[in-house]
Amino acid sequence: MKAISLFSGGLDSMIAIKLIADQGIDVTAVHIKTGFGGTKDVTDILEQRAKMAGADFRVIDVREEYLQKILFDPKYGYGKNFNPCIDCHGYMFKVAKGVMKELGASFVVTGEVVGQRPMSQRADALQQVSALAEDKEDKLILRPMCAKLLEPTTPEIEGWVDREKLLDISGRSRERQLALVKEYGWEEYESPGGGCLLTEAHYSDRIREFVKHDSFEVADIDLLKFGRHFRLPDGAKLVVGRNQEDNEGLQKVESDKYLIIKLPIAGPFSVMSKDASSEDRTLAAKLAITYARSSADESYEIMVGDENISVSPFATKQEAQAYFFNA
Repeated sequence: MKAISLFSGGLDSMIAIKLIADQGIDVTAVHIKTGFGGTKDVTDILEQRAKMAGADFRVIDVREEYLQKILFDPKYGYGKNFNPCIDCHGYMFKVAKGVMKELGASFVVTGEVVGQRPMSQRADALQQVSALAEDKEDKLILRPMCAKLLEPTTPEIEGWVDREKLLDISGRSRERQLALVKEYGWEEYESPGGGCLLTEAHYSDRIREFVKHDSFEVADIDLLKFGRHFRLPDGAKLVVGRNQEDNEGLQKVESDKYLIIKLPIAGPFSVMSKDASSEDRTLAAKLAITYARSSADESYEIMVGDENISVSPFATKQEAQAYFFNA
């Protein structure tokens, strides 16, 4: 018997896998990559955690389809920020069910806990998720962490898993999960909370501002994760790195919508809209050099794409901050 487990890398999803793997079922942990999981590539860490819990590991990249079908038109709306949690969970289950035949799996496992998250893990929300995943009839989605609080699923009814070995956890406390971690002897696992940038006000605000001016594409997911963001007078987008992590992250953004700004001295990596006006390009050069190790008394030759622009920095960073969308 084989199963697929949706896998975030968090503690609940690790325990859910172990509860099923300990019953002799082969589990493949499937990480659905929407692009909004964080600023760093943690694929290797996720694979290590999946193996620790007793599962094989696989990543399914759905970024393009997620933008097209889920993010901007969720049936059940958003949470506090730009998070379409119910639609997102339903979509992920649908993706997992779509690869069941390929992986030889009979059902899908998740680490969800009733009452743990206010939007997507209410009892009624779980029913909505099942409907979106087209699982109301099949009942192939098993939630081992709280199964005893829910109606039996097909894996339980058919005897594929022993319901008595599943749990009845509810609410936001992690006391029982942490007790299990101690029992299993795990030392490496993700701390509770968060994990999705769409639940963060800072990132959500950047999306809302961005889509007022431009179409949102896969590359823009990462662009909005890094740097100081400016919206210039003629509408151009400028992003200026704040530190090494920002600089490295921005350098990895692959999009023909943006120009690279090259400074003649040590300073931040910066990009701006390719279709920017001449005035915005000059201002972008001035802003970028302001955040370098520059002097307001000197003029610098700056390459904005293939254009050489000569500017001096602002006298103070406070002047530059007038163009912030947010920091």
